[in-house]
Amino acid sequence: MRDFTDDIRDLARRADEASGYLHIDDGRDRLVELEAEISRPDLWDDAERAKQVNADYAAVKDDVDTYSSITNAISDIEVLHELAREEGDESLEGEIAGAIAEVSDRLDGLELRSLFTGDHDDSGCIVQINAKDGGVDAQDFAEMLLRMYGRWAERRGFDVALNYESEGAEAGINSAEFTISGRYAYGLMTSERGTHRLVRISPFDNQGRRQTSFAAVQVWPVMDAPDIEINEADIRMEVFRASGAGGQHVNKTSSAVRLIHEPTGLVASSQEERSQLQNRERALGRLQAMLAAKIEEEHQAELDAIGGKQAQVGWGSQIRSYVMQPYQMVKDLRTEVESANVAGIFDGDLDEFMEGYLRWRRASEDES
Repeated sequence: MRDFTDDIRDLARRADEASGYLHIDDGRDRLVELEAEISRPDLWDDAERAKQVNADYAAVKDDVDTYSSITNAISDIEVLHELAREEGDESLEGEIAGAIAEVSDRLDGLELRSLFTGDHDDSGCIVQINAKDGGVDAQDFAEMLLRMYGRWAERRGFDVALNYESEGAEAGINSAEFTISGRYAYGLMTSERGTHRLVRISPFDNQGRRQTSFAAVQVWPVMDAPDIEINEADIRMEVFRASGAGGQHVNKTSSAVRLIHEPTGLVASSQEERSQLQNRERALGRLQAMLAAKIEEEHQAELDAIGGKQAQVGWGSQIRSYVMQPYQMVKDLRTEVESANVAGIFDGDLDEFMEGYLRWRRASEDES
C-alpha cells in the first residue's frame, strides 16, 4: 500500500495558506454581519445598497464555502488513507491518488486568488479597444480582439455588454467599448492593457504581402458610485445611432451617447438604453469610474517615483505579439509566456497569459 502521507500534508499546508490569503476567519465574521443586513425588512428600500450587500455576501460566502469544501475533502482523504493503510487495502490506491489530484487542482485555482493584489481586482471592468497603425488590417485585428475577449468571458461565465462599437470603413472596427461583469474580471483583464501587435499575410492585400498591424486595449475597473465630481463644461457629448439588435428604433433615432472628458481625453459610451437621457447617465457613471481610476493610478505612480520603484509597463506600451506568418506564435513580451496555438488564443484561451501576467506582477511587487 503506497504511503500518501507527504501528499496529504502538502495539501493541508496549501489549504492553510489559502485560509490566510482568503482571510477566512474575517470572512466568517463578515458573513454573520451580512446575513443580519440581508434579513433586514427595509434592505430593499435602497436598491443600490441592497445589490451591493447581496454581492458582498455572495463573494464572501463563495470564499468560505470553497475553503470549507476543500478542507473537508482533505479530511476525507486522510481518513480513507489511514483506513487503507491499517487494512493494507491496495485497491484504494487509485481512489486516494485521484482524490489528491482533484483537491490539488482545486487549490491551483484557488491560489490564483492570492495574486489579485489590486484594490479593484475583484470588480467588473470596462474595456476599450482601438485600431491603431495598419489601416484596414488594424481594424480587422481590433475586431478579432473584441471577439477574443467575448469568447474568453463566455468561457468564464462572465456577462458582456457592448457599450459602443464603431465599424471600420472596409472591415473590422475602428473602436469598441464593452463592460465585463463578474468577480475578478478587472484583475484578470489588467493583463490585456497595452498595445497588441499582429503579423500575418494580409487578407486585404491583393499581392499577399505580410502586414504588421496594431490595436490598443485599455481597461478600467467598474466602481460603484465613485465620489468624483465632473465639471459639465469639461464634457463634450456626441450622439449616434446604436449598433446591433434593436429593431426600427435603432434605425430612426440617435439615442446612443458618447461622452468625452476634454481635460483627460477619457471617453465613455452607452447604447444599451432606448432613451438618450438614460444612456447619458450610464456613460457618465462609466466616465466617473474611469476618472477615479486614473486619479488612483497617478497617485500610485507618484508614490512609486518617490520610493524609487520602476513603473510597470503602461497601457500604451506593446505587450503581446500574435504572429500568424511565417510561423505560428503568440508571445507576451513582459512574462515570456508563449503559445503556438494561435487559433485557440483568438478563440478565448487566454488563461495562461493572464495567470502568467499576475504572477509576473506579483514577483515585480515583491522585488520592489
